[in-house]
Amino acid sequence: MSQQETVVLVHGLWVHGVLMTLMRRRIARGGYHVQSYSYPSMRLTLSANAARLARFCRGLSAQRLHFVGHSMGGLVILKMLEGAADLNIGRIVLAGTPFSDSYAARRMARLPGGRAALGRGMPEWLGSARPDDLGRCEIGVIAGSLGVGLGRLIAPDLPRPNDGVVTVAETRVPAAHDHIVLRVSHTAMLFSPAVARQARAFLKHGAFVREK
Repeated sequence: MSQQETVVLVHGLWVHGVLMTLMRRRIARGGYHVQSYSYPSMRLTLSANAARLARFCRGLSAQRLHFVGHSMGGLVILKMLEGAADLNIGRIVLAGTPFSDSYAARRMARLPGGRAALGRGMPEWLGSARPDDLGRCEIGVIAGSLGVGLGRLIAPDLPRPNDGVVTVAETRVPAAHDHIVLRVSHTAMLFSPAVARQARAFLKHGAFVREK
């Protein structure tokens, strides 16, 4: 597969793209040219970061772009789609992305300093309508069911199953082509061989691999 077909990785809240290095290497084993994109997840709104991602993509020498987004990174990708009709979008993998809602984020917002800790992106998503035109995209969703993470500390009553931050129900995208639940926690998705393997499978075939 040539560099003309590129996969862009987008990280989540509070972290840097360097944390996606292992995932980048594993996805590249599938023959993809892979770029890891970093953005200011706290300082800018979701819309501003989506516009920055679109500009980044326009600067790539790629005719077709695939995406893998972890957590809020998936929301940045979905927001970008609203104003990126000029980009040739391929397949999109969302890993641990709170599409429908975020119980943990809403609970955190009620804590002292919690709203500031969420930055400007997540509140924008939670306060806006969900996109209803995603049927034109091939989207695969990976959810985690190992409930270990900060979300459980903030919200001990976080509905199950969950990955410690995001519930499986919150990851569901009505227009998604496929959805799979793996025994992995939210942060561990970044380093999980199983998550990378399933991401490669969806990027290649448009479906996840089910173990027999």
